[in-house]
Amino acid sequence: MHGKPGALDTASLQEARAGIQSGALRGDAFRELLLSVPAHERDGWVDALLGFDEPPPDIANLPHGAVPYLPSGVDEILAMVDEAPLRHDSAFVDLGSGLGRVAILAHLLSGARAQGVELQEPLVHRARARCAELALPLVSFVHANAADVELDGSVFFLYAPFNGEMLAAVLRRLEDVARRRRIVICAVDLELHGVPWLRERKTQKVSLTLYTSYMHSVPFR
Repeated sequence: MHGKPGALDTASLQEARAGIQSGALRGDAFRELLLSVPAHERDGWVDALLGFDEPPPDIANLPHGAVPYLPSGVDEILAMVDEAPLRHDSAFVDLGSGLGRVAILAHLLSGARAQGVELQEPLVHRARARCAELALPLVSFVHANAADVELDGSVFFLYAPFNGEMLAAVLRRLEDVARRRRIVICAVDLELHGVPWLRERKTQKVSLTLYTSYMHSVPFR
């Protein structure tokens, strides 16, 4: 269906985008296409495919502990999907989801329902617009501070979106989820040492670490 794409080959991008909109380009087919793009071109190719423009400026009143928007690399997302692992029946949540790159790719690669939680409202509006244009009803975005809302899911992604007391508050929210089911936290450029209910797991990507919740009374599901 798709030949090997160039970084910004307009025809191949349009064909791939049409495949996403129709629902035909998912799972292994999407992975094969993504991996056919040279590694050093993948981030730009994905942004062009998904229609991401330059992000708006960060809002002026970011809460203390919140980190300005910076998108995760595509290769870290691929590793996360493989090693979490993320499956079609997973409930995936990206905390600090920005324009939606992680949530959208997670869904396209695995089929999992995906949600992003983002406190910068302009980013949420753009992410929702991308999903509407790409016809992705299983990907949604919530405008909220992850430290202040009840969380639910089985696989959570954090690309160093916050620190200090804000991170501690989010971990308390995640611990509440872990008391109901075993969860996996996928952390990029973020160390969660000393959290007693988490077990660390290294991955093929130095920047990506997985943490599995460990509570004797909670079954895996």
